[in-house]
Amino acid sequence: MRYLIKFILSITIIFVLDQIIKLIFINGFRFDGSWLSLILVYNKGVAFSMFAFLEEYLKYLQLFILVIVLYFFHKENLITKHPVISGILFGSGLSNVFDRFIREGVVDYVYYHGLFNFAVFNFADVMIDFSVAMLFWFYWRENEKNSNK
Repeated sequence: MRYLIKFILSITIIFVLDQIIKLIFINGFRFDGSWLSLILVYNKGVAFSMFAFLEEYLKYLQLFILVIVLYFFHKENLITKHPVISGILFGSGLSNVFDRFIREGVVDYVYYHGLFNFAVFNFADVMIDFSVAMLFWFYWRENEKNSNK
């Protein structure tokens, strides 16, 4: 049962932290640097604004995908094995979907334009990438241990 507390706490912390950061930008914070800018952008699509044509339906599709992934994590005992990493993933995903329900789109604000132009992204996006990378790393380590037996 301790894993469930870690899971829910991780979801809550990431969700609240991401929403606080987004509110800072919604309330007018902006920074323009030579290679990095912090600017408010509402992303109506997903990564690189893909699927923006789905408009209002995109939020329901993403919510459905989150439920399917949650079911898969539960079925595969990933929440039990990795409650914090799972919580980070779901807290980030929920925060971005929450934006779609209460705002014009997902609030993005980090824009790298140094050696090349990159898509504008946010803290939740980074945490999703981090949690997926950690899950891959854990499974790679587990497979390494099993192959050395």
